[in-house]
Amino acid sequence: MTTPVCTRASDAATRSHPSATYPSFTSYVRARQPVLLRTARSLTANPSDAEDLLQTALTKTYVAWERIEDHRALDGYVRRALLNTRTSQWRKRKVDEFACDELPEPEPLPGQDADPAEQQALHDAMWRAIMRLPARQRAMVVLRYYEDLSEMQTAEVLGVSVGTVKSAVSRALGKLREDPELVLVR
Repeated sequence: MTTPVCTRASDAATRSHPSATYPSFTSYVRARQPVLLRTARSLTANPSDAEDLLQTALTKTYVAWERIEDHRALDGYVRRALLNTRTSQWRKRKVDEFACDELPEPEPLPGQDADPAEQQALHDAMWRAIMRLPARQRAMVVLRYYEDLSEMQTAEVLGVSVGTVKSAVSRALGKLREDPELVLVR
């Protein structure tokens, strides 16, 4: 036999809806939620985590609502609940870092024996060289080789003929081959 939790429907409504018990709490949350959410966001890096943090702090505040004597100090109470909750979460977090004798280095991909710093330097030099191209040639090179469009698609995007794309890209590649910053790479 099951014992009923609530004997009257009004008891169930009071327990399920906070405004039925504490209308002042509901009005406080409506008025101060944006400010408190900003505080929660300053404590976390993720907006979703901030919303969860604020919800937890407001739940703690709701539970202690009758014990809070000075309702003018509610912001301080909720901020303290935010900070204490965040501190507890931080202490409980799982640490996935382990000390080891050797640093794990990723295996280079086939044909990629260069140092990552050198690859980044080459990448930066290439972009500087591309930025020195005339605007039309730069647009065609970017569309052809960075966006991986065909000559026909590039011509359609720019509203020019396929022959114009071919000749402009050819001239741009010639300028890139002779760029003094990229000559050192070869």
